Formats: sequence, structure tokens, C-alpha cells
Amino acid sequence: MPGPAGSAAFPLYDLMNAIIQTERKSSVVVVEDHPVLCDGLKQLIDSQPDLLCVGVADDILSAKRLVEECKPDLMVLDLRLKTGDALDFIKTLRAECPEVKVLVLSQYDELIFAERALRAGAFGYIMKENTTDEVLRAVRKVLAGDLYFSERVAAAIVQRTLREKPTASRNGVERLSDREMQVFQLLGAAYSPREIAEQFHLSRKTVETHCEKIKHKLNLQTAAELKRFARKWAAENLGPSEPWVGAPITKRSIEAVG
Repeated sequence: MPGPAGSAAFPLYDLMNAIIQTERKSSVVVVEDHPVLCDGLKQLIDSQPDLLCVGVADDILSAKRLVEECKPDLMVLDLRLKTGDALDFIKTLRAECPEVKVLVLSQYDELIFAERALRAGAFGYIMKENTTDEVLRAVRKVLAGDLYFSERVAAAIVQRTLREKPTASRNGVERLSDREMQVFQLLGAAYSPREIAEQFHLSRKTVETHCEKIKHKLNLQTAAELKRFARKWAAENLGPSEPWVGAPITKRSIEAVG
């Protein structure tokens, strides 16, 4: 009789041990609107003994539901989604769910966007071009409660604190506020002030005020100069027709799809 009882104990022990090991895993949600990359990130996370991907989303509304349902330890968030404003979402998470840490995974220039993401409340910023090992290192560092950003960003932050005036090498773009940056990028994507106002539920006059502030910070004189500069900057720094914020649905955009 001792034999069967003993043999039954081992599977039970193994089962309990497996449950304990699973409970020790850090839960992660992935918010990414590119299906291939999203699936790759999920597989990468699930392949790690200490991590578990508990859900994926491709827009901010779905991401909010994930946070409510799964209460993850970490969110890996793409800065550019088809709908919604990722930076505003990070700010909301920081206020409403401070226990959820955010690691931004983006294709956009870290020298311009990393500090904005960190100021919004993210714990880290990593470029999509990085290796999987570096992505995992960033995930674990953020989960440990540390900030993660590249040496390049760290050097830029230190240099900025040591200078009285911002560098001219980036044409003053880093001086724009988050809202001004959003307006600037949509101008670069050829959106009119009216369309930008619709996107952010603002009056056209408010958008025009933002444009005036942008011109002042970039040392530009006219609206035409601002549009040319914004389009040139967007062509050099963003993907084709990919503003940082979700693009508004307009008659032009519908015709382009058709």
C-alpha cells in the first residue's frame, strides 16, 4: 500500500510545484497593431520561464479592457497605434493603475520620443530594431522597478541638463510640448488645422494657437514655412503616412482607401 500512495504523491507534488512556478511568472500584456510583431512578442515572452503574456491588444480601448481584466505587471506598448493617443494613455495608466509598468517599444527616434514617454509615466523606451535579448533585458529591468533607455538617450539627457540652450542640431523639435508635437506631426502628414481640430476635439482657433507657438519655437515665420518644415521632418523621421497619433477619418482618407 505505501507504494501506490507514494507514487500518487509525486504527481501531486509536481502539479503543485508547476502551479507555484506559474504564479511566480510576471504577467505581461502586449499592445501592438502589427499582427506579425505582436505574435512574435507574445511568443518571445511566453518562451521565458519567468514571464507570461496574458493578453494582446491592437488599440487603446482594448488595452484598457486588458488592464482591467488581467491586472498585468507590465505593458509593452507601441507608441503609434491606428487609433488613440499612446502618450495620453500612459498618463492615464500612471494615474489610475500605477502598479502597471509601461515599456514603450517604438520605431520612432528615441532622442525625440523617449523623454516624452518617460515624462508621461513610462518606465522604459526601446527601439523595435533592437535584438530580442535586449528587449527581454528591458522587460526585466522595468519589471524590477528600474528605468530603461539606451546609452544614447542617457547621454542626450545629460547634455541637455548641462546646456543653457537646446541644441540646434535637432531644429528645436525636442522643445515642443506633447500636444504641439502631435499637431506638428499631423501637419507633416498634410492634415489641415480643421482636421487636426477634429482629431483632438479642439477649436480651430486653439490649433492655430498651437501652430503659432510651434513657429516661434522652430524660428519659422509663416504657416507655409511651418508646413514645409513639418513635411520634411516627417519624411525623414516617420514612416510614410504614419503620424505619431491616430489619424482622423476624413473624406480625403476615405477616398485614398477607396
